[in-house]
Amino acid sequence: MDTPSTCEHLQDIKVVAHPDGVRGREDCLEIGGRWVHLRMCLTCGHVGCCDSSPNRHARQHWKASGHPIIQSLEPGETWAWCFVDETLFEQTPSPSA
Repeated sequence: MDTPSTCEHLQDIKVVAHPDGVRGREDCLEIGGRWVHLRMCLTCGHVGCCDSSPNRHARQHWKASGHPIIQSLEPGETWAWCFVDETLFEQTPSPSA
């Protein structure tokens, strides 16, 4: 498994707390869509559905915004993923100073 030193985007991390009361991804709710799992952007806190979901809103957010790192919002999961470097972190990385 890669370590945080292999990712050059740690300085983009601004949001590290899960939002309270997330019912689902608003993009999915607006279109009457469904999702499998939720992911949170660690730059702005945007919550999107995962790549296993039909609309892949977390990936769409990355492509539109350039915000590279997401974190799983699934209970008990602590991993994060950098889309650009294709790096998986077992624990959510800390913001770089």
